[in-house]
Amino acid sequence: MKVSLKPLRQQVMVITGASSGIGLATARMAAKQGARLVLASRNANALADIVRQIESEGGNATYVEADVGNRNDIEQIAHIANQHFGGFDTWVNNAGSSIWGRVEDSSDEDNRQLFETNFWGVVYGSATAARHLRKRGGGAIINLGSVASDMAFPYMGFYSATKHAVKAFTDALRIDLEMEKAAISVTLIKPTGIDTPFAQHAKNYTGKEARLPDPVYHPDEVANAICHAAVHPQRDIYIGGAAYATSWMNEMSPSGMDWLRKNVFAKQELHDHPPQSPEGTLNRPGKGGRVRGAHDGYVMKTSLYTRASLHPALTGIALGAGAAAIAWMTRGHRA
Repeated sequence: MKVSLKPLRQQVMVITGASSGIGLATARMAAKQGARLVLASRNANALADIVRQIESEGGNATYVEADVGNRNDIEQIAHIANQHFGGFDTWVNNAGSSIWGRVEDSSDEDNRQLFETNFWGVVYGSATAARHLRKRGGGAIINLGSVASDMAFPYMGFYSATKHAVKAFTDALRIDLEMEKAAISVTLIKPTGIDTPFAQHAKNYTGKEARLPDPVYHPDEVANAICHAAVHPQRDIYIGGAAYATSWMNEMSPSGMDWLRKNVFAKQELHDHPPQSPEGTLNRPGKGGRVRGAHDGYVMKTSLYTRASLHPALTGIALGAGAAAIAWMTRGHRA
């Protein structure tokens, strides 16, 4: 059935992982467009500061200290949304972390914790959101996957595994809701590298500071796509022509992408100096309050491919931008 969503200025939006990075960028952008916000993360102090800032600029927000890997915490987020705003219209499952290292090096405990946050957090959040949105008459569930939902990356093997699982779960949830004719849209966002504190927050087993491979985009490009999906139902959104290009190349030539990942991407994913915080935020809250990361290369402010893909009339431009991204990525590295 056709799903109709409210304008953002009429919505209440729940955002997990809202104390930094993409979550914080989305909160600020949605607030400026008039959405009322329920912000969740493990860092209550950072959230309190963010809410004060949003309200000082005329916005309306509240926050919940929550660990998304705990189902009871997820229920508390929904409870606060109902108590404070009478419910919610869009739920954004954004909270996530990573592990940097070879798959044989990370501990079972860390791997399980990564799945608790990245996968089970999405499962719990989506189930809770779907239950409440059915009663409300519809809405949107937006899950943060990754280009790593479509392929694995060097030093990010278990992170890639969690994002593969998020994609499969999101696709299955969408089918279930469509079969029952629920008025709920389900969107999977698949970014390529984004200049957030993601790499610095990763649990690092390599002995070297983590780095995202180029090209890297500004977090506002993801926030813009999330705000768009909250109003316009969309199945999948790639952030960056490179995200589309690498996924397409992996589907067309898996062995060719294997070569590119081990000979190009792997060399970009580590600095020469030791990590500043090897423990990262996998098992503890980070400082929060930062949207941007510490990427040392060029950061692209917008993606022509993504902007065009959000508007069906511009599909030709989107495909052209994707083709350009393929040519850019493979320059000088053709076997």
